[in-house]
Amino acid sequence: MRHTESPRGAGTGGRSRLAGCTLLVIALGAGVTGCSSDGNPLSAEPYDAADQISFSGSVDAGRPADPDKPLEVVAENSDGRITDVTAVDLSGRYLAGELAADGSRWHSTSPLAASARYTVRVSTEDEDGAPGRKVLTFTTGKPGATKRLGVTFGPEAGTYGVGQPVTAELDAPVSDRAQRAVVERALKVDSTPAVSGTWHWVDDKKLHYRPKEYWPAHATVRVRSTLEGIKIGDRLRGGTSEPLTIRTGDRVIALTDAAEHRLTVYKNGEEIKEIPVTTGKTGFETRNGVKVVLAKEPFVRMRSTTVGIAEGSSESYDLDVRYATRVTWSGEYVHAAPWSVGSQGYANVSHGCVGMSTGNAEWFFDTVRQGDIVEVVNSAGDTMEPFGNGYGDWNLDWPKWRAGSALTADEVPGTQDASRLRPTAV
Repeated sequence: MRHTESPRGAGTGGRSRLAGCTLLVIALGAGVTGCSSDGNPLSAEPYDAADQISFSGSVDAGRPADPDKPLEVVAENSDGRITDVTAVDLSGRYLAGELAADGSRWHSTSPLAASARYTVRVSTEDEDGAPGRKVLTFTTGKPGATKRLGVTFGPEAGTYGVGQPVTAELDAPVSDRAQRAVVERALKVDSTPAVSGTWHWVDDKKLHYRPKEYWPAHATVRVRSTLEGIKIGDRLRGGTSEPLTIRTGDRVIALTDAAEHRLTVYKNGEEIKEIPVTTGKTGFETRNGVKVVLAKEPFVRMRSTTVGIAEGSSESYDLDVRYATRVTWSGEYVHAAPWSVGSQGYANVSHGCVGMSTGNAEWFFDTVRQGDIVEVVNSAGDTMEPFGNGYGDWNLDWPKWRAGSALTADEVPGTQDASRLRPTAV
């Protein structure tokens, strides 16, 4: 999965996370051709157009350029045209830009970074097709008084299951869609093996990233931000952030069929254990859909009052529970339920959790890790919500997930061909 921009600055709609600078005017004269001796312009060495270039503002004066102004390149002679422009800073960040159809003008479409040094390469051709080239460097100045936007990636470094989303927490809200796009372009996620994925804005301060399908087993996922110094809003620029590397383990998926009262565990596509279970009874149905293991708790005291059941009522309970694997923050677990062994495999008698014998619960507890998948099918319950109660991210289909990105349609990564888990295909 790659969430990257094209390294091209012109003609290709290349993306980057740099900003705008000062006006550059490049005059392209028709008199300099640089043709080879055989008269074929395609075989010519690019001519040096240095004497045809003029600069305005602080670039011309040799002072740091204003990072809040756009970079513009203009072909002032109608006999010549711009064919390509790239601008990159010392950190390797490319400046996105747009080239006019007639090659008369190029301008940046993303902001320049403050306190950065850029190298700009301009390719041109004259009326005979002879190529010209100009390379220049400039620096940008410091921004005015602005707030710095920090980003914290999650989860913590470690090894997780193939369902674990990557998260990005912002320390200030970003609600404007254009500003969100600037932020999102700068949040890079790369995996080995590579898969296609994208960010989804959960709210103004939180994003989740996932591929179309689950991560590959034994993948390495690297997350970083290139926001530092980038203008996001009038008084907001990107700050520093710590990169993150996580890895995935085996592909472990637990599929619970509430109608059949069975939980089947698959490891790397092979069934390794089938466990008789009980799920939520009428009025307390277990949620359908894909959930992600949030934590493993060897011992939990479960009380009905924490989920709104009055103490002393016919449905109240206060139980000491062992080998509890949490899948929602509201209290849904896969856990040992020795009091319902007689119903396991035959009837649904729980208050929403998936219950099994103590021996099976211990085995399950030892087998799964945070980020593994627990999917429930054929329950009368609602579908697990995407956000707010754990990781229900996988319950959004890919078009809806992509719709949560702030990027334009051509920037959002495409689809891939891997199959999603279903009861008949794991």
